[in-house]
Amino acid sequence: MFDSLSNKLDKAFKILKGQGKITEINVAETLKEVRRALLDADVNFKIAKDFTTRVKEKALGQKVLTSLQPGQLLIKIVKDELTALMGGSAEGLNLASSPSVILMSGLQGSGKTTFSGKLALYLKNKKSKSPLLVACDVYRPAAIDQLSILGEQIGVPVYSDLEEKNPVKIAQAAITQAKKDKHNVVIIDTAGRLALDEVLMKEISDIHKSVKPDETLFVVDSMTGQDAVNTAKAFHDALSFDGVILTKLDGDTRGGAALSIKSIVNKPIKFIGTGEKMEALDVFYPERMADRILGMGDVVSLVERAQDQFDEEQARRINKKIAKNQFGFDDFLSQIQQVKKMGNMKDLMGMIPGVGKAMKNVDIDDDAFKYIEAIIGSMTPKERSEPTLLNHSRKNRIAKGAGRKVEEVNQLIKQFNQMSKMMKMMQGAKGKQMMQMMQRQQ
Repeated sequence: MFDSLSNKLDKAFKILKGQGKITEINVAETLKEVRRALLDADVNFKIAKDFTTRVKEKALGQKVLTSLQPGQLLIKIVKDELTALMGGSAEGLNLASSPSVILMSGLQGSGKTTFSGKLALYLKNKKSKSPLLVACDVYRPAAIDQLSILGEQIGVPVYSDLEEKNPVKIAQAAITQAKKDKHNVVIIDTAGRLALDEVLMKEISDIHKSVKPDETLFVVDSMTGQDAVNTAKAFHDALSFDGVILTKLDGDTRGGAALSIKSIVNKPIKFIGTGEKMEALDVFYPERMADRILGMGDVVSLVERAQDQFDEEQARRINKKIAKNQFGFDDFLSQIQQVKKMGNMKDLMGMIPGVGKAMKNVDIDDDAFKYIEAIIGSMTPKERSEPTLLNHSRKNRIAKGAGRKVEEVNQLIKQFNQMSKMMKMMQGAKGKQMMQMMQRQQ
């Protein structure tokens, strides 16, 4: 995400690198490039201009020109300003009522229905809530079917009424049903349109007045850039929503919506969608996003994602196997499955400081693991549990069975052996010290 913006900001800061003397002139030149990078990212012109003006004032106020490391200090100021521009700090949902009502709004195609499902799963798994999804799109039968399929997939009930054509009555009946069935959160998925119109605004405004939601969320496709900001303003004027959801941040997004929307509507970005999987939803942390935009990574979010997929019982079993030198390919495969659940591979790489820049021109295929899975699947149960059995003839048979080259089988075995050694090392004193350092970062 934000690859183009990150690359252009990196080029802007290179103006200061290698300079024998930092002057007001080359600081101004750097900020000119920063402003150009923001405009290319589809950030509103006034917001971009005000941003660089604030950075310049702070830079001169903190005497960047006489600093021993002026480049680093300027980057820190830019990071602080980016964080402030995107809201400063993370803001959660208001779920004090029972049931708490969350009203979803947005244009058709923004990912509103999918996000409703993601949010229900997040509240169910992370917040121990009992959500009820409500299908209030009476115009698009596929929307009701889609929500029903998502609900079944994540184990969350969906309220719908195919006979009723009034979305206000459907929403009211759903809340009554939620109270009866003891659901403590109701998520109402409303109808979207291909463009803003009076009918859409009146309808969603009527639902809003009727159910008096605890949270009204505006879902926007982050790939639409400045158009997303304009749409957000129109919805906010009609609804006065409480927060913004940015979807499709894993796509080729320029970043204009994330950087501009808070300044325009003065409402926080609460969540971001980072992939197609139902688990691909993250709380929006402005400071962490600023770090990633500037190529500094996001170790805290990476650790949090790993912990979400961490199975303590499985970890104990694997630790015992490692200690007894019994770690096999079945265990290796289970580790791969956990990594896959963490999300998009390029997104994960971008969370590691320094790696994002190094990998910017590398295309990481999310299906890269399928070849590894095919090779392991071609092994016999005994070969998977006793990797030392893998001689030349067995490797040839495995390669043919997987439709891969013998060299790839050898490479996988090498990776497996390296991982085994690393995991054994992690059980020692150095590993414990490393884990303590990661915990302190949280």
